[in-house]
Amino acid sequence: MPEPVKGFVHTFLPGRVVLGPGTLDRVAGEAALLDVRRVLLIATRSARDAADVVEIELTDRFAGRIDGVTRHVPTEVAERAREKARLVGADGLVAIGGGSAIGLAKAVALTTGSPIVAVPTTYAGSEMTPVWGETSADGKTTGSDPKVLPKSVVYDPVLTMRLPTKLTAASVANALAHCVEAVWTAKADPITETTAVEAARALAAGLRRVLEQPDLEARSDLMYGACLAGSAFASAGSDLHHKLCHHLGGTYNLPHAETHAVVLPQVARVKATNVPRAKARLEDALQTADLATGLYDLVADAGLPTSLRELGLTENQAREAGRIFDAEDILSRAWAGARPEGAAR
Repeated sequence: MPEPVKGFVHTFLPGRVVLGPGTLDRVAGEAALLDVRRVLLIATRSARDAADVVEIELTDRFAGRIDGVTRHVPTEVAERAREKARLVGADGLVAIGGGSAIGLAKAVALTTGSPIVAVPTTYAGSEMTPVWGETSADGKTTGSDPKVLPKSVVYDPVLTMRLPTKLTAASVANALAHCVEAVWTAKADPITETTAVEAARALAAGLRRVLEQPDLEARSDLMYGACLAGSAFASAGSDLHHKLCHHLGGTYNLPHAETHAVVLPQVARVKATNVPRAKARLEDALQTADLATGLYDLVADAGLPTSLRELGLTENQAREAGRIFDAEDILSRAWAGARPEGAAR
């Protein structure tokens, strides 16, 4: 018999999602629906061609453009973007790229309230959350504010067809971190759990197909999974895993997605046992007998680093971070790249 649903409170976040091949051509229309008159376009260098298309289609709504972003959104970069928005009189933002581009748009929206149309080119999931982050000499500061939640998200899988396999796998690991942690936070509920499980299924299946033979259908599944993962994370909030990864990235400048890939199996080994039903559902979605081991093997099979040591973190730095969060064992294993105990490979 299935476990009966207990009482819970769930907050649905407002937003519009447009997903499908060729939907890049709908970005200008999404800005028009938001009654935006002057758009500041923010794009990663790898999304320059897509940004060129959007700039033309915005016609007289185009106000200015920022090409190139920096990971972890340094405060000085955020301040320059805010000044640019002020100078061009922007009342709306279009962000094309991965989490760094969308994160920079969020930094502007945080102080201006300008609506964002997000066009993800990776599977980071930031486009579905009201979470923002900035990094300074004092480390990474994060927060949550409805002003930074994109009003419209346009998922065009065509934009991800040339994403290298390693970058694809790292970005999928980031998305998996969103949906896996969403089942054990204090705000997790049956809706976030179901969303997270479906996200994990789509992400794992899509990644395995991309590793074998990339095609548009697999890329579409990955965008669908990333959308659900970000949505689950936005509702459930963060816990130990994201706190560790944000600290490691902001303090030691580790790559965001790869850090998630390394740390998640070690956190899941400890935390998932507290939510046995969700753990079993995620194991079924990932087609593994043990969640932590399955996550580790998925990362390893994709050719990603499995240890913080490979990312450049020293053992002393791992110990230092572990003491701050009372997670010495987790980060010790993550630093060494130890495979979690679980099902035999």
